[in-house]
Amino acid sequence: MLLQLTRSQKRLLLVLVDLFIILGVLWGSFKLENKTLAVINDNSWSVFLLAIIISIPVFIRMGLYRAVIKYFRSQAIIVIMMATLFSTMVWVGVVSLISTESLTFSAVLVYWLGIFTLITITRIIAQHWLYNRSKNRVTAKTKRVLIYGAGVVGTQLAIILKNDPNYSLAGFIDDDASLKGWNILGLNVYSAKKIRKLVDDESVDEIILAMSAISRNMRQKILDQLESLPVSVRSIPAFADLANGKLRSSDIKDIDIDDLLGRDVIEPNEKLLPASIRNKVVMVTGAGGSIGSELCRQILALSPKKLILLEQSEFALYEIEQELEGIIQETGQKVELDKILGSISNLTLLKRLFKNKTIQTIYHAAAYKHVPLVEENPIAGLTNNVFGTKLLAEQAQKADVETFILISTDKAVRPTNVMGCSKRVAELVLQGLSENSNSKTIFTMVRFGNVLGSSGSVVPKFRRQILEGGPITVTHKDITRFFMSIPEAVQLVIQAGAMAKGGEVFVLDMGKSVKISDLAIRMIKLAGLTVKDENHLDGDIEIQYSGLRPGEKLYEELLIGENVAGTQHKRIMMATEIHIKWSELLQHLNKLQEAMLTENSVEIKNQLATFVDGYTPWIKKNKDQDIIDMTNKVINISDRIADIS
Repeated sequence: MLLQLTRSQKRLLLVLVDLFIILGVLWGSFKLENKTLAVINDNSWSVFLLAIIISIPVFIRMGLYRAVIKYFRSQAIIVIMMATLFSTMVWVGVVSLISTESLTFSAVLVYWLGIFTLITITRIIAQHWLYNRSKNRVTAKTKRVLIYGAGVVGTQLAIILKNDPNYSLAGFIDDDASLKGWNILGLNVYSAKKIRKLVDDESVDEIILAMSAISRNMRQKILDQLESLPVSVRSIPAFADLANGKLRSSDIKDIDIDDLLGRDVIEPNEKLLPASIRNKVVMVTGAGGSIGSELCRQILALSPKKLILLEQSEFALYEIEQELEGIIQETGQKVELDKILGSISNLTLLKRLFKNKTIQTIYHAAAYKHVPLVEENPIAGLTNNVFGTKLLAEQAQKADVETFILISTDKAVRPTNVMGCSKRVAELVLQGLSENSNSKTIFTMVRFGNVLGSSGSVVPKFRRQILEGGPITVTHKDITRFFMSIPEAVQLVIQAGAMAKGGEVFVLDMGKSVKISDLAIRMIKLAGLTVKDENHLDGDIEIQYSGLRPGEKLYEELLIGENVAGTQHKRIMMATEIHIKWSELLQHLNKLQEAMLTENSVEIKNQLATFVDGYTPWIKKNKDQDIIDMTNKVINISDRIADIS
């Protein structure tokens, strides 16, 4: 019945309990002092009334009724001690001024110790009763959980989970030897060496990482240790959210993307970050996309004068605008937001935009990026990625924009698909425009690999497939990719743009390439599941290999040539690559546009192959073509046998 009471009703009940404790202890202290059981005289009632009038408001003010009884901890005892002591001192002072009743030191001491002890005991009894009742509410859906980390973060997490019927806590795990044998909130702290035994003995379903102050290397060692256990492993948000009281049990998340990569986060050069942004008018194209939206967040934090969001998707523009407006209101920043709904291919829009806005820095992130879709729709991909970029860059140059940064991709290096070609041609456009000696605009490009967590990336896809019970689909067992988190990549883009002089290609050091099949296996294991294959038919999740998609590489590269140099940032390289003169490039672009008018994808790809270094078109073949190819192979083999004979 008590569990069904509202928070206000529970607080009122506590006040009533404390009221009876105050009256009872005060009456008892008088009896001990007078050595008699006689009825208290009329003058004594004012002392009782003052005790109530003073104590209850003091208890409320000092937070005795804000704490949730179920989470009663040792710190609360100190609060009770201070509250009862302060209220007793005030009460004694007031009584001595307005009442004729005299108080002895022994009576006051007995009164204070009595109310302090009894109020503390009632809280402890209530906590144990409520905790035992909640344990009895465990259902079949309840997860048996170990919290890895018995520090402040882990303790606060335990406080939250204890009141959630979806979780049953088995204890804490901590590497700190000094905490061994401790009991926190009624939960034992165990050594990490006993974790496997604990998982078995306590039937643990999930381990939650609750550590904020450890290195990435140490975190990886812990994950490597947990990966082999038959439990799911999850984590909690940053400690800042805990400190602000924002954490809920629903906020517990899957393992962070950076943890899946298994490498340290790149530290920024603080001098480079604000160089092209602070107190400037900045525009982000594709502002609602994965990269564009993160650019907007980080740019906003660097205090631009104005931030212009250009996005062709109404919903994406609305979402990022709402998020940024919320940040501005919360932080009190004085940044003007301009929301522009439209495409970079709209010349009328661009002319109006540059005429009315004094834009100083452009981060160009608007692009079609999904390889198979662009391969099937080359005209749309080239229109946006190549000619949209050309249009935007030319208008920026006419408007004397200071810096223009193109977000490029490793797929632009010796591309095997139309999307990669389109990004390489966009690079060539900027390199060609930078040759103009009269140009006041610095054009530069930043090239990097896949970003984890973006739309269409493998991590969200794999998580969804694991949740659905599999299978996980991977194109090839040996395929590898460079990976980086979105915030990390954007941070490096901003820093690279600050170092630009004109025409350079900045390449981000993405670390070691990651084998996609290994990433899938790691995600399966961290979900507490096993891989199903020919050697483990009783496994949980199967990995199926679907074959390389049209234009897809087994591995990606970041550099076209060998001419690469370091920069002010140790993880940003600068490549000087051979490019096409502007006059020659215009001729190729004109021919490409003519091919696009024919809507002949084969001709379009052939035209791209004439000026994009390393590109060999992938052309879809029909069954007749397959037969012809097979016949030619047989003829060639026969001819070779004949030659040998």
